[in-house]
Amino acid sequence: MTATSRPDPARVDPRALDLGHLALFVGLAFADQAQAELAAAGFAELRFSHGFVIQHLIGAERTIGELATRLQVTQQAASKAVAELEALGYVERFADEADARVRRVRLTARGKAAVTRSRKARAALQRRLVARHGEAALAACQAVLADVLDTLGGAEAVRARRVLAPR
Repeated sequence: MTATSRPDPARVDPRALDLGHLALFVGLAFADQAQAELAAAGFAELRFSHGFVIQHLIGAERTIGELATRLQVTQQAASKAVAELEALGYVERFADEADARVRRVRLTARGKAAVTRSRKARAALQRRLVARHGEAALAACQAVLADVLDTLGGAEAVRARRVLAPR
């Protein structure tokens, strides 16, 4: 810094952030890295927001109404999200076995492959962080964040795969 230059007041020191902002920004950076890995693996059209729908289709087939309820959106919004994922080849609609009038949604083979690839990308990022910061430090950090999540009432949504998109 020269004698005439001044620090930029718009810059923020991450260490000065409150826990909520810091955890949010860490999560977003982690998601961006995983997203880049997904794109490199051939899933470039998947967006972060798609994960909020996909989480409800892992291991379960749902109706649009069930998805809307779980996502806390209108049926129209759920249908639009499903149509987008369907056009991209990640989900498919099919007739319910018990009642052919009822249409259900499930992950396609491509959708399942994207979930598997995302999990691998996230595991690789986790290993990278362990290598940089150490297993004990990362485990301690995760334990504190998990406890904070529980304290703030968000742990059950994670356990039940019912995390909502930010509003």
